[in-house]
Amino acid sequence: MLLFFLLPFLPAWGQEEDKVPFEEIDTILNKVILKKEMMGGATFNTSGWGLLFRKGYNMNAFKKNLWELEFVGIRAKKQVRINFYGAYFSNANSYIYGKLNKVFTLRGGLGQQFLITRKPYWGGVEMRVSYYGGLSIGIAKPIYLYIINQNDYHTITSEKYNPSEHFIDNIYGRAPFIDGIDETSFHPGAYLKAGLNFYFGQYNTSIKLLEAGIIIDGYITPIEIMAFSKTNYYFINLYVSVSFGKRYNKF
Repeated sequence: MLLFFLLPFLPAWGQEEDKVPFEEIDTILNKVILKKEMMGGATFNTSGWGLLFRKGYNMNAFKKNLWELEFVGIRAKKQVRINFYGAYFSNANSYIYGKLNKVFTLRGGLGQQFLITRKPYWGGVEMRVSYYGGLSIGIAKPIYLYIINQNDYHTITSEKYNPSEHFIDNIYGRAPFIDGIDETSFHPGAYLKAGLNFYFGQYNTSIKLLEAGIIIDGYITPIEIMAFSKTNYYFINLYVSVSFGKRYNKF
């Protein structure tokens, strides 16, 4: 008799369950493997910082394949920014003395991640080890500076930095970035990266990733950053990246 009395209320309870937001049941207790994922974020290394984009495919619960694109600036380890004429003229921009080129790196490659520890049931952190490899293109744009004409101190011209002719006393300041952009040189090469991945969060569809590791870039032709320093065929950096994204099965 009690069951007969409760039957009219069962459909109402079912409707209430249908209204529960998906995020509230999309926890790690749901063992469904979402095959695809996409994420983007920022990366910081010992030579600069940049942006990162990745797209991946989960082969199973323990292994995933990914491809990535990364654009990062590279700076010399010893850079000194000065502004000799800034104390006298408000429009005199600071510059890095002795810097020959503004250097960037564009990386594109493939990688894999392997599970080390799974998240506990309440959420926590999942750890994975990863490695990547692919093509690396070094982009070097010459530095242009405003130079004071020694014969006419009222004349200032934008010139490509020449360490044998330009010194602190005749460098007025930094010229616009677009000056000399047509002289940009490209240096093909390759890179290898290895790191530890820490996945945070409670929901399967949401990605919050912290990654730390080491990366090596090597180039066929050397890249000059600073004057009176050796040219660089390779760069070795430690890095930390922070990424956010989603997992899904559609498309």
